[in-house]
Amino acid sequence: MKKNYFILLFILIITSQACGVSVKYSFTGTNLDPRVKSVQIDYFPNNAVLVEPSLSQTFTTNFRDLFLTQANLDLVDSGGDLQFEGEITGYKINPMTATAEQTAAQNRLTITVNVRFYNNIVEDDNFERNFSHYYDYDADTQLIGSALDDAFEEIIERISQDIFNASVAKW
Repeated sequence: MKKNYFILLFILIITSQACGVSVKYSFTGTNLDPRVKSVQIDYFPNNAVLVEPSLSQTFTTNFRDLFLTQANLDLVDSGGDLQFEGEITGYKINPMTATAEQTAAQNRLTITVNVRFYNNIVEDDNFERNFSHYYDYDADTQLIGSALDDAFEEIIERISQDIFNASVAKW
């Protein structure tokens, strides 16, 4: 009986010891140093050749919301442990498929965002990258109102998630 007690105690001690790696894992998929407590997400201006007036505000707000819901970090205006800045660099609509009459049957809206990410705790994680996604729609559809909202929702959600994954989930 004493032998089983010592074996159980030994296993408990071994499994409860920390391995010394200072990485925080969470159910939201973040892979952050435990010293990271705050995130700063600056306004992303629209510097694309074609400018959709509401895009900058919509992107910035949705990107901030993603961090509030998926990361256990405080959103701050300055001095964040993590900092995101950048600009929308691309907003273009291209025809994708043609009909027999040589007209566009489908168009593609593509949005590109240049992101500079600074991890002020683990500076090796810093990067500057472009993130892009698209939305296909029928050529006879006007990209205004709810059609534009749907396109923005899909594109911004995908770009934001890609940035999140590259920066804090390290995918």
